[in-house]
Amino acid sequence: MKILIVLTSHDQLGNTGKKTGFWLEEFAAPYYTLKDAGAAITLASPKGGQPPLDPKSDLPENLTELTKRFRADKTAQAELANTKKLSEVSADDFDAVFYPGGHGPMWDMPDNEASIALIEAFVKVGKPVGAVCHAPAALVNVRGKDGEYLVKGKRVTGFTNAEEEAVGLTSVVPFLLENRLKERGGVYSKGADWAPNVQVDGKLVTGQNPASSGPAAEALLKLMRSV
Repeated sequence: MKILIVLTSHDQLGNTGKKTGFWLEEFAAPYYTLKDAGAAITLASPKGGQPPLDPKSDLPENLTELTKRFRADKTAQAELANTKKLSEVSADDFDAVFYPGGHGPMWDMPDNEASIALIEAFVKVGKPVGAVCHAPAALVNVRGKDGEYLVKGKRVTGFTNAEEEAVGLTSVVPFLLENRLKERGGVYSKGADWAPNVQVDGKLVTGQNPASSGPAAEALLKLMRSV
């Protein structure tokens, strides 16, 4: 199994002057879930190189066993520091793609032409696509094989309005992900705030929040094994 993980390159939290990026748990949990299952993983980001880490995700209260494992894993850290440029990867070379969240993807994924083309290429040939937390933002302008928005009529989830309100960033993000997924015709589902919630519809896997990142990767694996 060859899996592509696509991370954000965006590090500015709107105009707050604060930093953002990818959320460590949302990378570490899928990375090890997939790696431990024997998958070969390639990392990519829009700009290539080291993707920005949301500093909050590295605070003691947000650490998990898998983020601690990553912090002790020099090989994984070296891989992360050298992500490929998104424009230089091809869906032909992978069996599935997974997008970790963090607030960064809200800015650099929705209109990213390389990302949109990549996801559409995976969809066209029926390969699984996964995204967790804020990363379903990468799906909002993607079209399915029928030319309609990919999420239209599909069961999806992503970071909820209530969770965005809880972190105080409702007026900072460029749009509210829950609202946008609904606007695109997605059959949006939400569980309790911060509790795992994963939706699988066909070959599309979405997770609601950081706690959903490991389970979303498990769901992606299940789809790959059922091919």
